[in-house]
Amino acid sequence: MPPSDSAFDLAKAHVCVIVNQGSGRKAGDSIADQIRERLQGRVARLDFRRTPKGGDLTGIARHAIGQGFDLIVAAGGDGTQAAIASAVAGSPAAMVVIPGGTFNYFARDLGVGETVEQALAVLDAPQLRRIHVGEINGLLFLNNVSFGAYPEILKRREDIYKRWGRSRVAAYWSAVVAMWNLRHPIRLVVRANGTERRFKTALAFVAKSAYQLDSFGLDGAEDIRQGRLALLVARARRPWPLIRSALRLAFGKSARYQDFDLISAEEFTLETEPRHEYVAHDGEKLWMDSPFSVRVLPNALAVLVPSGSNGRDAQ
Repeated sequence: MPPSDSAFDLAKAHVCVIVNQGSGRKAGDSIADQIRERLQGRVARLDFRRTPKGGDLTGIARHAIGQGFDLIVAAGGDGTQAAIASAVAGSPAAMVVIPGGTFNYFARDLGVGETVEQALAVLDAPQLRRIHVGEINGLLFLNNVSFGAYPEILKRREDIYKRWGRSRVAAYWSAVVAMWNLRHPIRLVVRANGTERRFKTALAFVAKSAYQLDSFGLDGAEDIRQGRLALLVARARRPWPLIRSALRLAFGKSARYQDFDLISAEEFTLETEPRHEYVAHDGEKLWMDSPFSVRVLPNALAVLVPSGSNGRDAQ
């Protein structure tokens, strides 16, 4: 059932635009100019705040909300969107998503498009929608959190980007390199829906983005649309089977029972060995300690979407 939207009066909005100039192809200034051209004179108040890569996006957004801004425009990739959403979620403010990264899964999940021009069209007839988000040990995420091979892929990706530039081809190549050099699987204990299961795997991730699962031909999208999270655990434990699985994904041939085990729930408790685990969340990475408490935060984030949009999959 499509989510219920309400009209948003842009003319009364106090708008703070936060631009991550380190995202994607580093086109922050150009994106800021396009946003200014679209909003100047159409809102009650307009302010711009730029930050280089590594800036405290959550802190900047939280400070802006404290100053009375009720609409936060987030310009950047998925990591930028997640950091700013961490401040907006649960606050009186709403958020506008302007994609500026490599993959922009959250923007595509919302149905606002994957280019700046497509996303700015939201402002022509904006609708307010409340959506679910995910949380792991108090950290908000919008697309997924991953354990095992994927955090290693992100480390490899940064090296490859520095050498060859940012592109989706470079991103996919970094995945192959990281998986080929994978040495040790992780041991994973999953508690959900009143049961406990144990796995030994090279890769596990909790998905919040139905669009992302559909894009890779994976099961679990419908569970997400129904307000749950989807945990996918790769059956592969070593590099070559994982690479074969990745190739099947690339050609849309993955099968739930062939490549992944799926568990859906509104909350999970995950324990990993080793306990001190490198975790990827929405394209970013950090060290965290097991156990991990992962759950859905229902209707926690207010976002603007195009008028008449069915919201695609971000529920």
